[in-house]
Parts: sequence; structure tokens; C-alpha cells
Amino acid sequence: MTSQISPGLLSLQQDSAPPVLRISGDWTLHHYATLKHRIAEFSEPLPSDTLIDWDDTVVLDTAGAALLAELLGTARIAGLTTQNTNLPAERLALLHTIATALAECEKTTPQPGHSTLSEILAHIGEVMIRLWQQQVALTGFIGLTLETLVKSLFRPARWRVTALVAHIEQTGLNAVPIIALLTFLVGAVVAFLGATVLFDFGASIYTVDLVAFAFLREFGVLLTAILMAGRTASAFTAQIGSMKANEEIDAIRALGLNPIELLVLPRVLAMLISLPILTFIAMGCGIIGGAVVCSLELNISPRLFLTIMQRDISLTHFWVGISKAPLFAFIVAVIGCLEGFKVSGSAQSVGEHTISSVVQSIFMVILLDALAALFFMEMSW
Repeated sequence: MTSQISPGLLSLQQDSAPPVLRISGDWTLHHYATLKHRIAEFSEPLPSDTLIDWDDTVVLDTAGAALLAELLGTARIAGLTTQNTNLPAERLALLHTIATALAECEKTTPQPGHSTLSEILAHIGEVMIRLWQQQVALTGFIGLTLETLVKSLFRPARWRVTALVAHIEQTGLNAVPIIALLTFLVGAVVAFLGATVLFDFGASIYTVDLVAFAFLREFGVLLTAILMAGRTASAFTAQIGSMKANEEIDAIRALGLNPIELLVLPRVLAMLISLPILTFIAMGCGIIGGAVVCSLELNISPRLFLTIMQRDISLTHFWVGISKAPLFAFIVAVIGCLEGFKVSGSAQSVGEHTISSVVQSIFMVILLDALAALFFMEMSW
């Protein structure tokens, strides 16, 4: 309904002492634009001793009270409570409330802007905190897995043999073609590189030692672990994460079953069995790839290749490489399962934790391989 009272008026009588500001009319949202313009006309601040004369016809709402509070100031409106005014008590209370709220808003200072350097340092700090939290969670999950494994060893009735065999097929047998092909090609590349570099020194025959040494100690187990991190750890995370999103893990707990025993142990044991076997295959295929290149480019026959390798490469290098396989297998499987349990319940969360499991697994494999290389070097193995 349109207000029948004229828009609010302001008249300042400066000829009197002290000056008097007379306020009348309709101070409501309906006349907000007009009132805003009239407030703007008072560009100079009112004298501190100005008296306020409220007309009996003043109509006030929140919008008008905000404009008057802006004009009069918080202190002057607070003093109205001690003066005799024509305003009803509810309108005086409205003015006081609006003025107090505006004063509180003025007190809140804006947050200072952050420099680019501080934002970079803050981001680095957040990343380091997340890495620390991930390592703490991984350590706890490793302990929980080992505890469940030890408890299950003495209870054959609780062994998940069918699940174990199925996971061995998925993680081991199905991965043989890609492992064999990749390591064969990498072996050929290493042999090409060795033949090219060593030819200038008249030492092409040592390409055999280069290929055998590299694949027995490092490349065989490292390439296999990285491939399993990308292939198997992501599969573990996606499988367990989908079960978490569909509340199947909650159902397992409701049935009185242990999700670690039911879901984690078969996958971890399958990796512990599969990865050493795949590492052995990778070593053989890499050496075969190097032997093919040596035969085609350096005229080193397969028999001569094997003779040189048997003469120069001791069995210690094989044991050094194969000994790292169970450690890498355990880390990759545990990280894949842990990230699956971290899924919150959405498809986006499944994808994020799948990526995280691959990145963490590859990082941990390379880190552990570097530490192992330093250890074996210090031990002269």
C-alpha cells in the first residue's frame, strides 16, 4: 500500500543557538531514493551541538533508520534516549539498534591483503602438513594390517583363500604381458644407449654388464613396482572406494566382520606373492631385450652374452634386486587400500583418492629404492 505521508524532510535552522535540525515526513523504503538524495545534500557534517526536533508525523522503518543513523551518527542517536523527543519508544529503539549495528560494522577492519610470497609459503606449509598427516595415517594403517595378519595366521578357518587366488590372478597373471613387453623394450633402449656411449671408448663389450647390472639390481624391480602402483594400487583404491561410497563396508562391519581381514589382507598377500614373480620376469625380459640389441648391433651372440654375464655379474646383484620386491609390494598394496578407505562417498572422491594412491605409491617406491641403494652401497653388496 502506498504511503499517504510526504517523503521525509530535513530542515536545518542555523540562525538559532544552538542549531536545530527538524525531521518530518515518511522515512520508509518507499521513498528511499528521494531520502538518499536529501541526505546527500547535507555534505557538511552537522555541528556537534545540533539539537534534533522530531515532528509528530515521522514514519520510520529500517531503511529510513539506516539513512538517519548515517546522517546523525551513533553518538548523537545514543543521546536521544536521554532527551525528550516526540518519537515513540519503538521507533527510538529501532534507531538505536540500527545505529549500534552500523557502528559495529565500522569497527570491523578488513583483512589485510596477502602478498604472493606469503601465499606461496602458506601453500607450502599446508602441503607439508598434509604430507605429515598422510604419513601418520599410513604408519597407523600398516600397524593395523600387520596386527590383523598376525592374528589371522593362527586361524586357518579365517583365511580367504578364494579371494587370495582371485587377486593373484588379477595382480600377477594378468600383469605379465605388460611387464614383459615394457621391460623388454627398456632393456633394448639401455643396450642401445650403452652401445652408443661405450663405442667411443672401444668398450662396447661392457654393454652386457651394463644391461645385466641395471636390470638385476634396479630396473627390474623398480619398473615392476611402478607399473603395479599405476595398475594395481589404483584398482585397489577404486574397488574399496566404491564399496565405501555404496556403504558396503558399513554393512560388513554391521555383520560383525573385519574389513581389514576381509578386504585388505587378500590384496596385500596377493601383491607379496605376485610382485617378486613379476620382478623375476622383468629381469629376464630386460636382459633378453639387451641381448637382442647386442646380437643385432654389436655382433655379440646370445651364448657370448650369457658367458660374459656369468663371468662378470655375481648372484649378489640378483638377490639385492629381488629382496626389494616384497617391501615395494607391501607398500603399494597398503597405500592402495588405505586410500580406498578414505573415500568420502562421492564419485569425485573416488577419483581423487585413486590419483592420490598412484602418486603416493610411486613416490614411496622411488624413495625406498633410493634408501635401499644407499644402504646396499654402504654394505658393499
